Amino acid sequence: MGEKNKKNKTKKEELKIQEENKIIEDLENQVQDKEEELRKEIKLAEKIIWEKIPNEKEEEELTFTWEVIDFFKDLVVIVLIVLFIRTFLAMPFQINGQSMYGSYYDKEFIIVDRLSYRIWMPERWDVVVFKPKVSSVKEFFLKRIIWVPWDSIRIEEWKVSVKIKWSNEFVELDEMYLNDENKGYTFVGGLRERKEYKVPNNEFFVLWDNRNHSTDSRHCFSSCSYPWSSNFVDVQDLTGKVFLDLGYFSFSKFEFTHPKLGIDTTPKFLNSPKNYEY
Repeated sequence: MGEKNKKNKTKKEELKIQEENKIIEDLENQVQDKEEELRKEIKLAEKIIWEKIPNEKEEEELTFTWEVIDFFKDLVVIVLIVLFIRTFLAMPFQINGQSMYGSYYDKEFIIVDRLSYRIWMPERWDVVVFKPKVSSVKEFFLKRIIWVPWDSIRIEEWKVSVKIKWSNEFVELDEMYLNDENKGYTFVGGLRERKEYKVPNNEFFVLWDNRNHSTDSRHCFSSCSYPWSSNFVDVQDLTGKVFLDLGYFSFSKFEFTHPKLGIDTTPKFLNSPKNYEY
């Protein structure tokens, strides 16, 4: 009887152990399954991440592409700003020639104000840049306005006189900006020949400061024999007036000195004399 009970007990223990082993085995299988699922999820996540994140080469190419795009964006903005400034505000020029000697010299750099004449009419003595439309070589000329619309002009005995529209008599101009070589030596044709002009509306009569070494309104800027020639400059052909004289900087001497004339070319704002009284 005792042995039978012992056998039954042993059998129950074995069954219990088998059940426990099965439970453990099931748990281990579940853990393995979970681990496998987790590994798959990790691999899938890594794949998604690597698909979204470019490799080093792709990243460099992308960076370069954006740098190129940014460069051209900046370039377009700069070009638009420059075009706006040149069209509506200011325009740089370098003087070529001796026509304005005494006031402005060959090779000097100037800044032309383009805004003022969009608001106000030009005034007597303004030094202006304009298009005379008589030369295929020089598109722009630099001269000084002497007569404004409705003025009457007389050049006689080397003297320059003006009669404004509400006056009945000519008044000789004191052109104090002319140097000794040109002051009192303005003529047309013969040295003492009288010449008179009437300035039309919205047009101007201009002269060089280096009065007798160049052509200006007296000679229609080239020759008055052409059908299209005119002694006057239309307001629409005015580019603007000189606002700033930047002078000429000599790098060889490292100073503002004209390379040929040896004169001082220090930058200065326009200071045209306005010394007339009516």
